[in-house]
Amino acid sequence: MKKLLAVGAAAIGAVALWWRKNPSACPYGQRFWVEAPHPMITRARLREILEPEPGERVLEVGPGTGYYTIDLAEWVGAHGSVEIVDIQQEMLDHTVRRARERGLWNVEATRADARELPYDPDSFDAAVMITVLGEVPDQDEALRAVTRVLRPGGRLVVGELFGDPHMVTLGSLRRRAEAAGLRFERRVGPRLGYFARLVA
Repeated sequence: MKKLLAVGAAAIGAVALWWRKNPSACPYGQRFWVEAPHPMITRARLREILEPEPGERVLEVGPGTGYYTIDLAEWVGAHGSVEIVDIQQEMLDHTVRRARERGLWNVEATRADARELPYDPDSFDAAVMITVLGEVPDQDEALRAVTRVLRPGGRLVVGELFGDPHMVTLGSLRRRAEAAGLRFERRVGPRLGYFARLVA
């Protein structure tokens, strides 16, 4: 029995290592992973660190099925907007459908790669990337792309959670963000489940 458990643990470890070295987005068919509760990186903590204001334009990269999107749309109100970007059309369709069912018309979807955001420079007041950055094959390029579309003083909030095979540690995030022209401002939550606020 012990040998069987050891073999199983080794197999899980090998799969996790392969997955970490080969980043990719969570497939729509496995969306239950992104719909589960998010301990430590809660909606309340996101609101605390993002400090969204009514009327703001917010970019959400990799919304999944809209776990945070609905709240973001409510926080910025009818005069604000939430632009969601994903490489999977199914995720975008799912999220927009959820928003419309809640009577929210300020959510707009665009299919695009996080490394090539199709927006003008200085377009957004804020951006969020929650358990997404580690899934992008070139994290540095993705951070540069977000920096380009943020207005001067705009905020980027990155959320990461231990257990995610693509988790980006706070130290790694800070180094990459600084190289992309972002300044680390503060963190909410422990290092095992944190939101970091970065400023353009």
